[in-house]
Amino acid sequence: MTEAKKTVKKTATKTTKKAAPAKTATKKAPVTDVKLNNATYATGKRKDSVARVYLIAGKGQIIVNGIPMTEYFRRPVLQMIIAQPFGITKRETAYDVHAIVSGGGLSGQAGAVKHGISKALERVEPDLRKTLKAAGFLTRDSRVVERKHFGRHKARRSTQFSKR
Repeated sequence: MTEAKKTVKKTATKTTKKAAPAKTATKKAPVTDVKLNNATYATGKRKDSVARVYLIAGKGQIIVNGIPMTEYFRRPVLQMIIAQPFGITKRETAYDVHAIVSGGGLSGQAGAVKHGISKALERVEPDLRKTLKAAGFLTRDSRVVERKHFGRHKARRSTQFSKR
């Protein structure tokens, strides 16, 4: 009788399990806004991240992927990185920024937005090029993750040595 209960329990558990829904790769539609037609556009890059930055005369509001910067980048360090081009040029409340970022992690995305903002500021006000260039904000940071090599655990990590 105990075997009968076990088989009933097994069949009951098999029927109650539901198959997990298949995950489909969905691409987010780019954020479009009517106000961006007369904006200054620049592309910023860092690691695997690419940021499309639109600069508009405004009050200093920064929106990333349709979300305010403070909600998208919750770490204060990342918020500070994004605000650096405005701080060094003393234009904190002069422009609004709409950025569309994709790829990489949050740190790379913040660097990409910073690079894009710097390039857009230079296009709007060419006089700012000297200060932005001296701070190194117009140079694309070309450091990327090294590829994994054959016969190694990671890019440089080799297998453990065995004496015997």
